Amino acid sequence: MPELAEVEYHRKIWNPGLGCKIVRAQVNARARVFRGEPVEAFVPALQGAIYQDSVAHGKQMLLRFSRQIWLGVHLGMSGELLCLPADHLPQKHDHLVLFQKAQTLVFRDPRMFGRLRLHQGRQAPSWWSDLPPAPGSEDFQLTQVQSALARHPKLPLKTLLLDQEYFPGIGNWMADEILWQLQWSPTRPAHAIAAAEQRRLHRVLQKISRQALAIIGETWDDPPRSWLFQHRWRDGGQCPRCRQGLSRAELRGRTCCWCPQCQA
Repeated sequence: MPELAEVEYHRKIWNPGLGCKIVRAQVNARARVFRGEPVEAFVPALQGAIYQDSVAHGKQMLLRFSRQIWLGVHLGMSGELLCLPADHLPQKHDHLVLFQKAQTLVFRDPRMFGRLRLHQGRQAPSWWSDLPPAPGSEDFQLTQVQSALARHPKLPLKTLLLDQEYFPGIGNWMADEILWQLQWSPTRPAHAIAAAEQRRLHRVLQKISRQALAIIGETWDDPPRSWLFQHRWRDGGQCPRCRQGLSRAELRGRTCCWCPQCQA
């Protein structure tokens, strides 16, 4: 599933359509990505509107159109935004298609774990404004880390870092990277983190998030080879710090990669 940096990169794919009018809109009304939404409202709301702006927050995006229209996007496992030629013919998995004069903006999702949400109003919808501060933002405070640790003392750290209520946008590879850079075991329980370590965790969360946004979110380049990121994806990978073999296992339903020597 795309994490905060990948979501930021995908958000900008529709940028060629900024300031342009939606001359025609098309939806796949039976697609699960519209679950809980009035799918019949998407076409009349978006058709004729001008695409004005977009922002990413964690694993979600909010796209703003004229006429006080807001479109929420969650990519899920296989969702993506595409900017295709103006004469694009919608494909089987193109669930939202916005035709403009010079290009076509498409939301495609073969597995349909993603989601599209529609809101009309002067202010952003509450499901957006109520999101907790993202780890890369200035608003992400130490108290957010402390609250997560205090409320879930028995959870393994890897599992807790994936909780979007506290750490929006942190996913599998980022959680592994954070713990590897801290040299902490992914199975270490939250209650074992002392006050000084909580401050370290907060700093590393911010550092990894900001660096990932600056690298992946801007150019889709990989982080440096000194990160775990470059070595964690396959069996037989070696720790870039100690050159020992990495371990891979499932932890509470999610794949986990760590160095058994550095993170003992």
